[in-house]
Amino acid sequence: MGNQENIYRPHVDGLRAVAVSLVVLYHAFPSILPGGFIGVDIFFVISGYLITGIIDRDIRRGHFDLIGFYGRRARRIFPALLVVLLVVLILGYGWMLPDAYEQLGIDTVASAAFSANIALMLQSGYFDVESAKKPLLHLWSLGIEEQFYLFWPLALMLSARLGANLFRASLLLGLASFALSLALTSQHPVAAFYLPFTRAFELFAGAALAFGWREAREGRWHDARALAGALLIGLAVAIFDSTVLFPGWRAALPVVGTMLMLSAPGAWGCRYILSSRPMVRIGLISYPNYLWHWPLLVYFALIKTNSLTEIERGLIICLSLLLAWATYRLIELPIRFGSGQPFKTRGLIAGMAAMAVAGIIVIHWNGFEARLPPQVRAIASVRTDGAGSRVGECLLDLSQRTDYAETCVDRGKHPMVLLWGDSTAGALLPGLRRAQEMREFGVAQFTASSCVPDLNGPANCRENNARVLEIAVKMDPEIVLLHAYWGLNFDGIAGIVAALKQRTHARIVVLGPVPVWRRGLPQEAILYYLRHQELIPERSNIGVSLNWQDAAMRSRLEPVGAEFISAWDAFCDHRGCLTRIGPTAADLTSNDTVHLTAHASIVLMAAVIDKLLWGQPLSMSAEPFLR
Repeated sequence: MGNQENIYRPHVDGLRAVAVSLVVLYHAFPSILPGGFIGVDIFFVISGYLITGIIDRDIRRGHFDLIGFYGRRARRIFPALLVVLLVVLILGYGWMLPDAYEQLGIDTVASAAFSANIALMLQSGYFDVESAKKPLLHLWSLGIEEQFYLFWPLALMLSARLGANLFRASLLLGLASFALSLALTSQHPVAAFYLPFTRAFELFAGAALAFGWREAREGRWHDARALAGALLIGLAVAIFDSTVLFPGWRAALPVVGTMLMLSAPGAWGCRYILSSRPMVRIGLISYPNYLWHWPLLVYFALIKTNSLTEIERGLIICLSLLLAWATYRLIELPIRFGSGQPFKTRGLIAGMAAMAVAGIIVIHWNGFEARLPPQVRAIASVRTDGAGSRVGECLLDLSQRTDYAETCVDRGKHPMVLLWGDSTAGALLPGLRRAQEMREFGVAQFTASSCVPDLNGPANCRENNARVLEIAVKMDPEIVLLHAYWGLNFDGIAGIVAALKQRTHARIVVLGPVPVWRRGLPQEAILYYLRHQELIPERSNIGVSLNWQDAAMRSRLEPVGAEFISAWDAFCDHRGCLTRIGPTAADLTSNDTVHLTAHASIVLMAAVIDKLLWGQPLSMSAEPFLR
């Protein structure tokens, strides 16, 4: 590695500051910085570059100690992580429902074992607790990094003994990982996002840079390289958002951009901006800042009745910085450096094992459900597993399966209602089944988790919607019912409606959004009980998002041939929105923020079924349906 050994590169800490700021701002203000998640990719490249350089230096000097390496990693990673895991568990005990707290126990065990990425991959889809409520969601990246360093030092030691060219080896491995990422991202996006094999190329990129580049501070093209790197990173932040398939080819932009900036320490921007004292200081606390910011955002949102304001989110970022500085100065530095390193390492390993045991205890005791009064436990027991929606058959997680079962169509029944939408559409099935006991019609269900019937959106959803459109054309049902957790733009849905009108003879009925409970209706009901010692009123406006979509959807979709039915009108009036169907906590209308319970689905279908089937007014009582 030439003369770069033992040289402190302040612009690397400045680049760390850029990476952590992108991620934190993306989580706090996703609409302002939609591509900020690529900060994690910057971290990966920096990590591969620095750690590989250290390992290579020690191997070439003949005193690389594998146990010592892992000891240093433990003293670097464990202290702040242990503190954050402990605080997250304590806060979860006070503010989380048993099911969510039990899930937090699972995530704690996975995080302590540095396998959070695998746990999140397995949890993805309908069964997953909403991501915005998972305090340890961000630790997936730490899992990938540590899994990489389980094998990479061993591979380097073996390669050095065999006399292999380490630059070529890291380059070939990186290209293989990138090829796998390209292959999996379009077909299995969740697996591609979380698996270490499809992310390793980002760390290998840093490793290849460490082996293949000879640092020359006054070398040529530094300014050009740094500018090109900054433009690539800026382009990725500007054009990517949460709907694009990632990593795949798109990850090449921040990866190459980071490599270019790392290779240009002599550039003006690296010397005077990235190496400035504020940037270096933010970079030095980037790791604890990354650990703290997401749990703070999650818990403050959980505690507050309404959505966090931009000012509140900004204050939370400031609090994260303050906690990161305190963690760095009072916990990280004293443990990483000084005497008694073997004793500290053993203590940290014991602490991480204890944290895993704490998570196992939370799981074993079902999220400590006994800590809540019986009435609250009844509310918390509302099922959230998609029961009745034919999950895995006709309500698909596209990362696991893309073909619908034969049983998704009621053969030989008419009129046929083809149900098309996301998991909220799947939640309509219990109501449709009960309606079939009163009315003669068939149901064909083609729903996919997180996939709105829209010509735009992620590639896997576009492919699914194309398949469903062809199924609809072949079936030519009497009615197509479109329903989803609708977004902000309805042009893609209008395109679906136009295609159906052109290629089928069906009536196209769009069912508008159901009430959205910002914190989840069970959480609202629990907080109400804890404050008033009684069940939440049958109707409430507390915690319900305003309905602005009905008018916008009607004006956009009716001109292209769709009939619009308001689900909001079936649940809400001037007194508020329906919270429960009966007198008990088990009668809630929603099991989270937006998915209807079976009882609520029945009530909705009772209100709209005649309008759906024959275009008649909404006049039916739900009473016969609930018997």
